[in-house]
Amino acid sequence: MDTKLYVGNLSYSTTEDDLRSLFGQAGTVVSVSLIKDRDTGRSKGFAFVEMGSQSEAEQAIKQLNGTRVGEREIKVNIARPPEERSYSRFDARGGGRGGSGGGNRDRNRRGGGSRRY
Repeated sequence: MDTKLYVGNLSYSTTEDDLRSLFGQAGTVVSVSLIKDRDTGRSKGFAFVEMGSQSEAEQAIKQLNGTRVGEREIKVNIARPPEERSYSRFDARGGGRGGSGGGNRDRNRRGGGSRRY
């Protein structure tokens, strides 16, 4: 079992210090990472908390999952490893629809333009 926990359904006003003191009741808190919107700096409503040991992480889940923090009932469980992201249409593998790398380039090579001879 891992020691990193996912904490969801947080109030947007919850701070890292709030989480540190809350999870400190269950054991040693190694780190707290409150996830924020990169443009606004506002909390996204979830965080990751790393506990000192597996038993402390298990205790935190038992003790805090489903409890009310402010006006919300929080969710606490083991954090899953990040999923491999699928590439967007603007990635380095060729971009454009279908990954052909063509984009609009092929559209400009068709005849019928306004060329004069």
